[in-house]
Amino acid sequence: MKELGIISTLPINRFTDFGAYLALSDGGEVLLPQGYLNGDEKEGDEKEVFVYTDSEDRPVAVTDRPKALLDEFAVLEAKEVTSFGAFMDWGLLKDLFVPNSEMAKPMTAGQKYLIRVCVDYRTNRLIGVSKYREFMYPAPKDYEPGNACEGLIFEKTELGYKVLLEDRYEGLIYANEVFQALEIGEKRTLYVKKRRDDGKIDLQLLPKGREKYEEGAEKILEILNEKGFLPIHDKSDPEEIKRVLGMSKKHFKQCIGQLYKAREITIQENGISLAQD
Repeated sequence: MKELGIISTLPINRFTDFGAYLALSDGGEVLLPQGYLNGDEKEGDEKEVFVYTDSEDRPVAVTDRPKALLDEFAVLEAKEVTSFGAFMDWGLLKDLFVPNSEMAKPMTAGQKYLIRVCVDYRTNRLIGVSKYREFMYPAPKDYEPGNACEGLIFEKTELGYKVLLEDRYEGLIYANEVFQALEIGEKRTLYVKKRRDDGKIDLQLLPKGREKYEEGAEKILEILNEKGFLPIHDKSDPEEIKRVLGMSKKHFKQCIGQLYKAREITIQENGISLAQD
């Protein structure tokens, strides 16, 4: 069934007490349960649906859209972990099952994992796979330093935060370069720091060079415009700077240096303030 796991627009063949049967491309039918009908449909009307299998492994259509379609990745939370696998919340009534054999590591209920939606060709049903490395490729050489890219943050390790790029490349933000809160499952714009020889990408949260300091400097100006004074200076504790501004002390000193040279701020012994006209 080529409609399995994807969004399809299918015509209504006939109605029953349980819902409407939609026509499949292979000549078969799939049930759209009554709860997904508006009540004013008629035969021949088309419905945009997602087709998967119900709790008894029968094909069923729904108008809900899951967090990932067939051959796509998503960060999903494990709702229940059993002796034979885990059940993931992917936004549908029936959870996505990840067999033990498809786990990269043992799972814990309540934790989030990077999952790829696949077809188990032995049972012809959709399953989740957390062995993501099997689907990764070396990033192309056009991932050059400074380039912006969209990334999905999917795992925190001692080294840093792992990031999925374009559903097929792996990146990393080093822990010692993170000075703001990051969430597993968060999508955000990141910047290429380096393409490694193994094809993985080192990433950073802010642009390189002068643009980096301009962004941080703008944040400091916004706070000063609101509060008038910031009790942080170049002798302040690095942890205090990180807590208040979400940046490293080195970055902070570069920003205030830029602002001072531009005569935007005055630097005092106990903090910084906006320069007076």
